[in-house]
Amino acid sequence: MAALGLEDDIMITVCLVEDQTLVREGIQSLLHLTKDIRVVASASDGEEGLRTIRASRPNVVLLDVRIPKKNGLEVLREMQEFDSPPPTIILTTFDDDQVLLEGIKSGAKGYLLKDVSLKDLATAVRAVAAGGTLFNPVITQRILRTLRKDAARQPESPDLNEPLTR
Repeated sequence: MAALGLEDDIMITVCLVEDQTLVREGIQSLLHLTKDIRVVASASDGEEGLRTIRASRPNVVLLDVRIPKKNGLEVLREMQEFDSPPPTIILTTFDDDQVLLEGIKSGAKGYLLKDVSLKDLATAVRAVAAGGTLFNPVITQRILRTLRKDAARQPESPDLNEPLTR
């Protein structure tokens, strides 16, 4: 039981990179309603975001995709060069399959739309902080269907089991 009490006291630190002031402040205020998640740093553009993430060393990054100076995907790619890049959740208004796929390729551990509830956002932050991933199930199903269709359209690869000629 004592170990459980210690876990309850663990604070997950977040860096929020979002260009819209009201949205940034709103997300920060909402996360402060949780007992275990705190926004410890924020930035309003990609360049500032990279500096802030490096300096604050958060447990999790919440990253908007469409931000000035460097977009979220550029920030995510550059973060992979850090010694220990923090797990990142792409938090966006746009339901874009291409952005999701690029985000995954670039190292995102989560992808949520900004219409997410506080409960679901907090669950996602906790999941990626613990080493997991969290992608919106509806989006995930759509991406899997797209990938299956793309795979079906690919030309068949040559038979690699054919014997070699002399």
